[in-house]
Amino acid sequence: MKIRVIDGQVTTAKVLFMQFEGYRRSSHVPNLTPLIDIVFLLLVFFMLTSHFVREDSIDIELPEAETGEFKDNDKILQVVIKSNGVFFYADKEISPEELETVLTSDLLNKKDKIIQIKGDRSANLGKTVELIDLSRKAGAQGIDIITLKNSQK
Repeated sequence: MKIRVIDGQVTTAKVLFMQFEGYRRSSHVPNLTPLIDIVFLLLVFFMLTSHFVREDSIDIELPEAETGEFKDNDKILQVVIKSNGVFFYADKEISPEELETVLTSDLLNKKDKIIQIKGDRSANLGKTVELIDLSRKAGAQGIDIITLKNSQK
């Protein structure tokens, strides 16, 4: 602080010295605070939205078999039979009459005319035979029955 006397009056004035930060720092480090804020916001967003994701699935208990081979082909049509005898196609409940027309139209454009049957282990054998018959009428050339691999020997 400087003290001045002007015309008999004492006045004080603050003298500020400007310091340039650019010359004081020896290394240039970017400010990470905005990046950390964005990462935390994304983390909170994904944590909140992940609770609202719901996978719809059909609850069936597959039978077990000791032999068989694994085929994971999305191009093959798959029909599910629940234990109460209800058919599901493309994750939607469907009547046997509708199933035959849908399978007929879907099999027309397929090179491999194969249908996979994924049935509950307590499904009625009569319903399984009905589904096999529907598949043959629709034009299926092959029918696969999906099972779980039995790990016991």
